[in-house]
Amino acid sequence: MNEALLHTDVQEFIFQYEEDLSKLAFAGSKFPAVSTQELLEQLQSRRAIKKKLPLWYHKMGVIYPPKLNLEQTSSEITAQYKAKLCSGTSLADLTGGFGVDTFYFSRRFQEVAHFEINKSLSEIASHNFNLLGQSNISCHTVDGLQGVTESEFDVLYIDPSRRNESKGKVFLLEDCEPNVPKHLQFLLSRSKTILIKTSPMLDISVGIKELEKVTEIHVVAVNNEVKELLWLIDERADTNPKIITANVTTDGPAIFSFNHKASFNTTYKNPQKFLYEPNAAILKAGGFQYISEHYAVAKLHQHSHLFTNQSLIEFPGRRFRIEKILPYTKKDMRRGITFDTANITTRNFPESVATLRKKWKIKEGGERYLFFTTLENEDKILLICAKV
Repeated sequence: MNEALLHTDVQEFIFQYEEDLSKLAFAGSKFPAVSTQELLEQLQSRRAIKKKLPLWYHKMGVIYPPKLNLEQTSSEITAQYKAKLCSGTSLADLTGGFGVDTFYFSRRFQEVAHFEINKSLSEIASHNFNLLGQSNISCHTVDGLQGVTESEFDVLYIDPSRRNESKGKVFLLEDCEPNVPKHLQFLLSRSKTILIKTSPMLDISVGIKELEKVTEIHVVAVNNEVKELLWLIDERADTNPKIITANVTTDGPAIFSFNHKASFNTTYKNPQKFLYEPNAAILKAGGFQYISEHYAVAKLHQHSHLFTNQSLIEFPGRRFRIEKILPYTKKDMRRGITFDTANITTRNFPESVATLRKKWKIKEGGERYLFFTTLENEDKILLICAKV
């Protein structure tokens, strides 16, 4: 880490520079001790985290690593969520990286160890922790598995690297580094509780099988976009883990939970007065099969994942008032589509959104919502709705 980056004039330049970076690349650095590449790296990385990490973005004196090291970094929102899932006195972050998760864990644990084999990244994280006033974090430039060989912690946290030199981006547990299933027994000898963050692309059933001792799975979405899966491992876990879905918005997290092996009764009906679409976290978790009984709503089709009833209820997802139901025929569509702008969603429907927009000449936007879907009797329909 170049200490010259911390000079007041350099920091002010980084904070105030808002022009196109190509201009800086052409003009070059005006600071003898700081190269053009170093300035560009700081500016690129700072801009990349503006919405994701506002605390780091707005703090003068923060040093940023290359953008590549920030790709897998948790957002402040998801880091705050996962920090509440564990408790104890000591925690070790085996894959510390830029240290966002470590930072928020340190607000709940007395002692936190940050392990990061990349020397430069470890130095940057250590500097930023001190700058942000977290003195209970110890930074170690060593592989996390080696770092906990002779120590025990209340909790181990692991965010396996999803980049592989030969395969590029990966999401299967066995392709990540470290390979958690391979080292699981060793990890459990160092702590009774392990929290693992994985790609949202990982199949939940596969993860349960490979990780064996899963007690909870948290599917975390931010503003209806699934960001990460969190796996809580406990040596005392049974074979029926709890799945918790959390869609975090400005109103807080919308939580829906169920047991992996639970069974519920699903009812099916044609569209009634209101339409309900589960949020992305529930859809990823497969929780749609438990929605019907829990909220007393009927499903349109086994594979449509849309629900309906006659009265408006609180629901973990989007709610719509059905204004018109059209059979999906040329005659009905030509007669029923009297507008040229709408938001389109397809659920269990043979044509894509792009195809439908082109076919029926509908531009994106407006206050009207269209759902192209299939009913239980396999009839194809269009639901014209207004958002509640």
